[in-house]
Amino acid sequence: MVNPKRRVGVYICHCGGNISDVVDVQKVVEAAAQIDDVVVARREMFMCSDPGQKLISDDIEQQKLDRVVVAACSPSLHELTFRDTLKRSGLNPFLYEHVNIREQVSWCHKDDPLGATQKATRLVAAAIAKAKLLHALEPINVDSESSVAIIGGGCAGLRTAIELARSGFKVHIVERAPELGGHLARSGKVYPTDERSRDILAELIREVQAYGTVTLHTETEVVARAGYLGNFRITIRTKSGQTQELRVGAVVVATGFDDYQPVEGEFGWGLSERVITLPDLLERLDQTGPTGGKLTKDGQPVHNVAFIHCVGSRQVEGIHTPAEGKQLNQHCSRVCCTAALRTASELHLKFPDINIYDVYQDIRTYGRGHEDIYEAASRAGVIFLRYRPETPPQIHIEQDGGLSMSVVDTLSFGEELTCLVDLVVLVTGLVPRSIDSLIEMLKLPRSSDGFLQEIHPKLRPVEVNVPGVFIAGTCQAPMDIAETSAAASAAATKVSCLISRGQISLPPFVATINDERCDGCENCIVECAFVKAIALTMPYNKKVPVVNTAICKGCGMCVAACPHRAIDVNGWQIDQFEAMIDALATQEVSNV
Repeated sequence: MVNPKRRVGVYICHCGGNISDVVDVQKVVEAAAQIDDVVVARREMFMCSDPGQKLISDDIEQQKLDRVVVAACSPSLHELTFRDTLKRSGLNPFLYEHVNIREQVSWCHKDDPLGATQKATRLVAAAIAKAKLLHALEPINVDSESSVAIIGGGCAGLRTAIELARSGFKVHIVERAPELGGHLARSGKVYPTDERSRDILAELIREVQAYGTVTLHTETEVVARAGYLGNFRITIRTKSGQTQELRVGAVVVATGFDDYQPVEGEFGWGLSERVITLPDLLERLDQTGPTGGKLTKDGQPVHNVAFIHCVGSRQVEGIHTPAEGKQLNQHCSRVCCTAALRTASELHLKFPDINIYDVYQDIRTYGRGHEDIYEAASRAGVIFLRYRPETPPQIHIEQDGGLSMSVVDTLSFGEELTCLVDLVVLVTGLVPRSIDSLIEMLKLPRSSDGFLQEIHPKLRPVEVNVPGVFIAGTCQAPMDIAETSAAASAAATKVSCLISRGQISLPPFVATINDERCDGCENCIVECAFVKAIALTMPYNKKVPVVNTAICKGCGMCVAACPHRAIDVNGWQIDQFEAMIDALATQEVSNV
């Protein structure tokens, strides 16, 4: 069968120099223009910009294009951008092919511009060959539940619940602790308002309880998950063993973080009661806490306090030893510097005669106005001592129980200083919470530091590669309360946009099965065990696999497993692959 003539438009992006500084974009355009069925080939500084998209739209209308190829950055960034451009121009958005010539070409071949240009030329030729064989596809529509499960009842979980309830959704908060609030329930005052965190928590809980559509499940955890985007079935179990199934359209994971627990002997931890962590100190300073806000040692006032930064953060391989079964915490916990300095200033206000030593690697008061806290601590008389990770401060425990600290101070050109201290405060970092069973159950991705991994930090900051599952707050990374609240609002907005219409449109890139070729060998079912998107039916007394298009991810494993070529994936069919390979092999690049 002879393929019909197509009218293909090809567009090459300079990416502001990210591509064109290495790839000769004009020569790629000229090569593409020579390929059969290409009626227009152009280049633009930023194809994703409004002028770039208008260029495509105008050509679709004026040149009567029926296929579009864009060579630019990663498809994860702007493939949807260009599909929407086609859709607005009246062309089926799936008659589009994206080529990555930034990450896959210019960025990895900076030392070989000629080779990079040749590679880009071949990749564009392959994309054109595939584009000619593309078919108009339609999104897959599935009905959606109008309720949401939020796993975690801390700051992020409560804020997400409030936003969703305000939008009219039913919400289930699943919290494994007896009470809501997480770390917010035991923090002190918060920056910049100096509000008590417990007052903030009380207000959040009041707002949650004001909505009759929010159901609280405390002392409860998730034990099973089934279903798919829009139709999840979440099984929860209470501490006394009762189970319940929640039918929800989306899931928000807001499980929070854990404070780093020092190992025994780390800066004297566990060897002296006078070595405590910053959360312990905040609890002691709380006037409603167990000590009534008093700070004493053996019943006597404390005169010298040392704060040691980066305990459990910014660990260096070969210098630090991880706890048994744990990994090194190489990330910066971000919020610790500000918290330590603010606490130091508060100590000076409450106890003006105290001497405070702040022992740090680097001061990272990164937030707006946070530098003011550093300056306030300095004006209050806090003594700053800077150490290098290879020569950390040493805590010495005297026979009478007293403490001294020695540190090689880079601020005084490497002088080793020894200070008598009554209290050592370890400024511990934030570490990923142990939620391995939940991660396995929901198939959640993790970053190298152990926190949950978003798809893209700028473009899709609260989404993960599991449709219908979102993340919010410190399960994703160290954040302060303001950042946590912002992330929670973002997650709530994403959920609302997704399930508010009662029906969800999914990409059509799913497996399709040719019943006439299929002999029911079940190889595809074996390969699809991960997501279980293929099941066997028995119409007309013949075993026939059926694809659940709401679950299928279009991974193609079943295609490779089928011995009869009875399976294809929409948008990535075998004949399209073959055309791409032929184009890669035959494209003439000698003139490039």
